[in-house]
Amino acid sequence: MTGYAVEIAVAGNEGPILAPSGLSSAASACTGCTVTGGSERRLTEATTGQEALLVTPEADKVAFCHGFSGQPAAYPEAIFQPAPSRYTRAAEALVDEARQLAGQGDALERAIRLARGVAEKFTYAHPEARFNEGFDHVPHLGCGLTEGSCVEIHTYLLASFRAAGIEAGYVVGIYFREDGSSAGGHCWVVTRIGGATQEWDVSHFLRIGRRDIGPAPNPKGGFRVPVGHSMGLSLRELGVAELKFLSEPVVMRNGLPERFAQKRIRHLLPAL
Repeated sequence: MTGYAVEIAVAGNEGPILAPSGLSSAASACTGCTVTGGSERRLTEATTGQEALLVTPEADKVAFCHGFSGQPAAYPEAIFQPAPSRYTRAAEALVDEARQLAGQGDALERAIRLARGVAEKFTYAHPEARFNEGFDHVPHLGCGLTEGSCVEIHTYLLASFRAAGIEAGYVVGIYFREDGSSAGGHCWVVTRIGGATQEWDVSHFLRIGRRDIGPAPNPKGGFRVPVGHSMGLSLRELGVAELKFLSEPVVMRNGLPERFAQKRIRHLLPAL
């Protein structure tokens, strides 16, 4: 893979902008994020140590350009160090089920059993009410199918991995289709087994009608660009606590982050 860059452009007339700074992964090292159209201030997230960008707009458009070397790198250690929050704290029944489902044996085999078990609980959709809404933990799902997007499915997957004692982290980024067009934000789960990392995307398996889940970075095709990690983020300088995640630039209004109604995402150099 050669080096490449991804640009996310948003309006600069709506207020201060909070954005992720990019993330290195097993696929490619992040070489930094360049901001045009505003002045930036770097903030440190309290639990993971990852940087976020707070930008004061100085133009009608603000663009964030994330550069990647194309050379393999390591996911940051902090991704595997869970900070307790309502997005990561598993219900006791979920913990019991995950340990039973994972069973004994090789760690990768245990992880595959867990991922396939999670797949049997979901159908891909974007429900108005999320299964964990209103809870201070990740609730256990019983029989039947629950509607969920990549966020809900992978929240449950992450909690299941960790409940079974498998090192795992949550990654947010951007998904590009095989033709190079952007489908917007996406998320996946990374495990670390035997010193190596594995990427899991149950939601994309389900979207192509497959439940034979395994560690595969792009089961649906295309490619993904990581920009941040973890859930339940705290940015104390802004008074922001337990932010679900930061996967794209958001506008800060009255101390709260809000998604932009419109944004333009494009890759500037070939990614494959």
